[in-house]
Amino acid sequence: MSQNKFREIQPDPHYNNVRVAKFINYLTQRGQKDTARKVLYEAFSIIKKKTDRDPVDVFEEAIEKSAPRLEVKSRRIGGANYQVPYEVKGKRRFTLAARWIIDAARSGSGTSMANRLAKEIIDDANEEGKAQQKKINMHRMAEANKAFAHFAF
Repeated sequence: MSQNKFREIQPDPHYNNVRVAKFINYLTQRGQKDTARKVLYEAFSIIKKKTDRDPVDVFEEAIEKSAPRLEVKSRRIGGANYQVPYEVKGKRRFTLAARWIIDAARSGSGTSMANRLAKEIIDDANEEGKAQQKKINMHRMAEANKAFAHFAF
């Protein structure tokens, strides 16, 4: 038995994928996990219809393309605050990408959440979504502040 038995996430029963299970957890609001699961499964069926590809592959591609490699963190040094660029580690990359995809889908209106989520996942897999814009902006900010990279430790 592992040390962190509470931190282990069981794979999603339908797709047998841990990342899908984590995404469902991020999508869950007010404890309504069944609703979140239904929304994601419906979004996956829409993705399957629109792209004729395995929805989990499209989902994984969207996550990979939306995950940032660099981020900036504010550091106070000598009485001044600097935006210091840092490399983003694996788990945080997934968390940020998932959060941005969900936020982009929630910000839309007019159609069901499943339709908005499917559209955002497809757009991000094609490098066109709102999560892509967030990633580009974060990389741009890190690039602009690379002069302060020596403050990272």
